[in-house]
Amino acid sequence: MDEFDLENPLTSLQEHQADTIPSLFAAESDHMPFQNYFLDMKARDFDVSIRREIISLILQAQFSCNFDPFIPYLAVNYLDRFISRQGLPQGKPWILRLVAMSCLSLAAKMKKTDFSFPDFQLEEGFIFDTRTIQRMELLILGALNWRMRSITPFSFVHYFLSLFKLKHPLLRHDLKARATEIIFKAQNEIKLLEFKPSIIAASALLSASHEFFPLQFPCFKKAISSCAHVNKENLFDCCKVMQDVVIDGYGSAFDIVSSSDTPDNVLDQQYSSTESEKTGSTIATTVIRAAERDIKRRKINDFCSDNTFQLSQIQQCYHAS
Repeated sequence: MDEFDLENPLTSLQEHQADTIPSLFAAESDHMPFQNYFLDMKARDFDVSIRREIISLILQAQFSCNFDPFIPYLAVNYLDRFISRQGLPQGKPWILRLVAMSCLSLAAKMKKTDFSFPDFQLEEGFIFDTRTIQRMELLILGALNWRMRSITPFSFVHYFLSLFKLKHPLLRHDLKARATEIIFKAQNEIKLLEFKPSIIAASALLSASHEFFPLQFPCFKKAISSCAHVNKENLFDCCKVMQDVVIDGYGSAFDIVSSSDTPDNVLDQQYSSTESEKTGSTIATTVIRAAERDIKRRKINDFCSDNTFQLSQIQQCYHAS
């Protein structure tokens, strides 16, 4: 079997063939968690914490084993589909580690990547014999009906990107790279579990295109929302969640900078002589941070809106491409 390519799950070719696109859209629901998985997770905080803990274990392998990031992504896909069908026994913390390792093992096999059980287990402080891991793998495979060539958001990125009519290869490359980064980050957001992979891919590309091409964004949004395979209402609902994912990324980066010992800005240096001045500095800094975040929110506010498209904006898109 050829190495599994998340971008082309139905073919080993490097580019999508035209006749595979309808098949991807038709089959994507078979590679999602059960429909009520998100609602069940939302209703039970315990299950949310379990998922978060297993994902944390899976992501650790990306660094300790120097994995291709697509392997942990595929493993989490297996995890969500497995839990939605099988559930997890409570009161057995060790089984979380076993499920994490088994999902990783299956994903590594699909990507034809060597995965050393002993090295990973010793580093993480737990040991399972090979037979135990294989049994769990079979349990996961059975729950997923052996559908391991998962259709994920990456399967649709190339198709949606082709709708943008970008002529320069570097523009396509950078836009795809940013959308990929957003998709990786979005996998941890439980709210996105209710959306199809194609909708997540479209939302990630729209988010990336709004960052890179704000003037051309309206025609990009129209190109995707007009696609016959896309449910427009679901797209904009997903865009709202994706917007929060992107903003959270900005906020995290800003918080890291602001938590350092280096003064945030000139105000911190200027107002440092007395307690009252320090209080003024704190208030000023808080205002600046709030203003910056508000600007970011307003900057992509139209990302989720369904505004009319002006002909001049559409023409700008093609002139800039």
